[in-house]
Amino acid sequence: MTYYAHSAKDGTPAQAYELHVEKVRTQALNYAKAAAKFAKDGDALVQATEPAAVYHDLGKLDDANQEVLSGAVRGANGKLPVNHVDAGAALCKRSNLYLSAATVYAHHAGLPDVPDELARDKALFRDCNTKTIAHTDEMLGKLLEIHNSLMPALPDIQQKEPSGDLAMFLRMLLSCLADADHLDTSVNYGNYPAVEPVVELCAAKRLAALDAYVTKLGRSDGRKRMDAYVAGIDGRDDTERAKLRDEMYHACRNASVEASVAGCDSPVGSGKTTAVMANLLAVAEKRNLRRIFVVLPFTNIITQSVDIYREALALPGENSRDAVAELHHRADFESEDARHLTALWRAPIIVTTAVAFFETLASNRPSALRRLHELPGSAVFVDEAHAALPVRLLPLARKWIEVLAKDWGCYWVLASGSLTRFWEIQEIAQDSKMSVPELVNDDLRTRLSVYEQSRVAYSANLVPMTVDKLIAFVMSAPGPRLVIVNTVQSAAVIALRIRDRLGRGKVEHLSTALTPEDREKTLKRVRDRLADESDTDWVLVATSCVEAGVNLSFRNGFRELASLVALLQAAGRVNREGIYPDARMFIFCLADDMELTRNPGMQDSAAVLRNYLARGREISPALSTQSIQDEIRRAGVSSVFEELLNEENPPSCYKTIAGKFRVIDSDTSLAIVDETLAGRVRRCESVEWREIQRKSVHIAAYRLCEPYVKQLTDELWHWNIGYDEFVGYMFGMLQPLCRFLPEK
Repeated sequence: MTYYAHSAKDGTPAQAYELHVEKVRTQALNYAKAAAKFAKDGDALVQATEPAAVYHDLGKLDDANQEVLSGAVRGANGKLPVNHVDAGAALCKRSNLYLSAATVYAHHAGLPDVPDELARDKALFRDCNTKTIAHTDEMLGKLLEIHNSLMPALPDIQQKEPSGDLAMFLRMLLSCLADADHLDTSVNYGNYPAVEPVVELCAAKRLAALDAYVTKLGRSDGRKRMDAYVAGIDGRDDTERAKLRDEMYHACRNASVEASVAGCDSPVGSGKTTAVMANLLAVAEKRNLRRIFVVLPFTNIITQSVDIYREALALPGENSRDAVAELHHRADFESEDARHLTALWRAPIIVTTAVAFFETLASNRPSALRRLHELPGSAVFVDEAHAALPVRLLPLARKWIEVLAKDWGCYWVLASGSLTRFWEIQEIAQDSKMSVPELVNDDLRTRLSVYEQSRVAYSANLVPMTVDKLIAFVMSAPGPRLVIVNTVQSAAVIALRIRDRLGRGKVEHLSTALTPEDREKTLKRVRDRLADESDTDWVLVATSCVEAGVNLSFRNGFRELASLVALLQAAGRVNREGIYPDARMFIFCLADDMELTRNPGMQDSAAVLRNYLARGREISPALSTQSIQDEIRRAGVSSVFEELLNEENPPSCYKTIAGKFRVIDSDTSLAIVDETLAGRVRRCESVEWREIQRKSVHIAAYRLCEPYVKQLTDELWHWNIGYDEFVGYMFGMLQPLCRFLPEK
């Protein structure tokens, strides 16, 4: 008799049980062994992976399930009649393989809150229905007999308890199983290539390529400096600054780092993008690391950084897109029909967002955790680290950084032009002794900072302004001008008002209401306009997505009251090269308006900055860490810190942590805005995850209903009420009809 693991579908025949199990076993072990090379508990990882992989689908051998899988009987709602996970979990428990049992139990439903499972006593890691448990227990011997007739039996195993952090270990274990399972399912149905291109990091070669790129860039900058000198700009200062950038690059490249976490506190325009990458590659070569992650706070920075890295790091004959992956969203899909759309961490260099990166660490879901096993043995560059996470999440993130460094061989660089040393704040550090040496010494950092002292002056007007008064205020200053507000909707309203009153040529707009593809187009247009010395009378209206890491320089800037660090970073987009002697950064407040929205998450940090301004405190990076301390003490959030840390400690509350650890404190889902692409997904045609990434936006959960969206898959939607390249999905939201639709 033939036993099946997957039923026939769309011309693909049913897949034999033993074929699927063997492929999952082989692939999961490959993943575990690759991670184990860098792991404190590598042997334990490999040992626990094999039984989980071998028995994960044991329950599919049940007669009732086989009737559905063979096609003899139609399953109700597309589901198997008997929970197929329960048998594998039961068998592993009976063999005292509790880590494997937990992994089998979680490979569809996700990791649970373990205290709740422990309270179930004998039903730990078993089905919630006692009848199902009884049925499984009765059938278990027969199921194992069938399984052993199809494949070699596993030898008896004495499972080794990991000595490191158990919570991260179990996530890593589930990652190996889930990725192997999801991958083989996608390959079986023809949705994913059977053989993926393997691109190695080759750290030494890429470091040599980066050296050549920076040298060439230096000569190009020299030409620009000469042009500037001829035009009457003081070329001597710029020449000195270029020398400092070169010194910065070599300081990072040649830094002797023995620690697993380092800091890089360098000001605007110091060349941090390439300098820290040189450090990561040098450390990767020395420690034989396999992958580099660049973690950025905002999606629109990704394309800029990716363009630089692809040009600088691609090796001869190599497709730069395979070498440097660009991941804008955390796109995770559980269903068999959509698993191939999940964005994975396969490339040697991955540029992604803090949301996608840290929420993967926090997740309990197989669809997200399936990429986690690629992280051990990686160098991780958290750029603009001050903006990566909200304060309430820093203690747990700090713990993960330490665990991944200690238990999984990761090397971290935390960098920013206004670095907040959160690991030194008692409420965040708790009992941690994390040491973070600097890549750049005090002398060089001081010399680099000289250019910051007179680059921009700050001015505050905290009397609330209407939109019209704000526009008049902004347009009265010399341009080009930058306006940053606290919400996507406020940015769209202001940009549309300027366009309607003054004309499209007077305004550009940038926010996450636009797809990555359209943000890229907007950024190119903005750069082209900034490069045109005759084009000055216009304004870019944006959200905080332009505050950090975007290489733009405006004549004057305007920032809605938010945090001190946000203000400092916004100022980094004004007069970057110090050309203008009177550049200013204005701080303003918006009056109440039905069309505008507030960001409640900025309430405490804005109050801290308001207090500094009222007291006449000097606005400088030196205040960054103090501002975080003041925010913590104002909000009284130390109990929240302790709560998250306690839930992470074994027995861990995986499901609860996944729900609470939200970088952006709102529930959102991915929605495609492109009608053609949505149609292809709807018709189950071949679609690559990169297409989904570039033509989609994140939509708040309360808008996931008619007429806003139409559902394409369990986890993917189509934005249905209007989108344009100027204000993105807010075009639909701000139409007169939509104003009468129910809001949150």
